[in-house]
Amino acid sequence: MALCGRLAPAVLICCVLCAAQTGPQPPCGGEAVPPYPALDAPATSKLWSRREFGRDWKPPACTGWASTGFSTLVTTVARFRYAGGAEDLLRRVGEISLLADTRYWSTTHQKWQVLIPDAYPLTGPDNGRRRANFTADEMKPGSLLYFAQTDNLTGKGVFRMHIAEVSPDRIVFDIENVSTLRYLLLPIFHPGDVQSVYFLDRGQDNVWGYYSILRTGLNASSLVTSNDSSAINRAIAVYRRFVGIPTDQEPPAAR
Repeated sequence: MALCGRLAPAVLICCVLCAAQTGPQPPCGGEAVPPYPALDAPATSKLWSRREFGRDWKPPACTGWASTGFSTLVTTVARFRYAGGAEDLLRRVGEISLLADTRYWSTTHQKWQVLIPDAYPLTGPDNGRRRANFTADEMKPGSLLYFAQTDNLTGKGVFRMHIAEVSPDRIVFDIENVSTLRYLLLPIFHPGDVQSVYFLDRGQDNVWGYYSILRTGLNASSLVTSNDSSAINRAIAVYRRFVGIPTDQEPPAAR
């Protein structure tokens, strides 16, 4: 922005707008955008504007996403205390069955509802069988793990978890759907249309930073991508479940 200060006003406005439209920046060698809140503050969730740059947004390289653009883009940022260490935290990531009964605030019905009725690990993507939760030993960098998850809107789907980084101070993994997701029998998300990536970084005194990005692709159906408040509440519900906060704890992130 130092260069912007020496430019003509019209160019300055353009420069500022470009900076504002860069979108989210995960903690990958620089400051996170949005920034982490205070340790005792609630998680912050931000919905990024489709009108500003939804079609042209280029994901940061460390997300591992190749395609550009989005129909929904939500970031969730938080700090939490966890004394168990990275291996225990990784094991928690692999406890897929704990996602079952996750609740969120439905802005449509104005009440708490079950978001994920059921979830369990699979032996593989095609006709995979139900199995036990993933262990930390299975979750090495480069590992591909599969699980089934039932959503209150899109029903049952199969998802792939990719473990990108594992170290004593950092865990990075991403998830995307590998089966078509449907709403009232209509296909609304094709394989790869629903993607999320999670960055867990340990700071001092066993305080961890949580940064997630959830994206739905450009061609996703507006039947389920037009409710912005619902997208925020769903993202916060996943964070709460992960760190052990009651998912229906008042207040919800968005009414």
